[in-house]
Amino acid sequence: MVKIELSKTSSLKSQISVEYLAIMGFVGVVTLTLLGIYFTTVQGANDEISSRQAMQIARKIADASESVYYLGEPSQTTLKVSIPDNIKLAYLNNTKVVFGVKTKDGVGDIVQLSSVNMTGQLPTSSGIHTIVIKAESGSVAISYS
Repeated sequence: MVKIELSKTSSLKSQISVEYLAIMGFVGVVTLTLLGIYFTTVQGANDEISSRQAMQIARKIADASESVYYLGEPSQTTLKVSIPDNIKLAYLNNTKVVFGVKTKDGVGDIVQLSSVNMTGQLPTSSGIHTIVIKAESGSVAISYS
């Protein structure tokens, strides 16, 4: 029978290694949890900012459309707007300005009502766009560049 003896230094080194691994595992779990919370919070903030920007742009378009319409032909105005990245669709539906904003929960609609009929197109690509709003007989024509 062969006897295997473990020396005290070998036993101490093993204990230190196990404790080190336990501490590193705990630190890793805490770090991953904090990173998850951080990214969730940042995503929520980005969604909120994009939604508010879309609402502000829709409100500006509706207000400018009403102003131009009531001034009559050939009135027109231009708006310079910055479309956020999360805008997936944008359109005019008679008296509504609609933006589809992509969030972590899906695509949500931002709708702004106007008292005048609007026709034309709105930009969906992110970046700075110039929107031209022009009074026509019975409605307002909206275009962008």
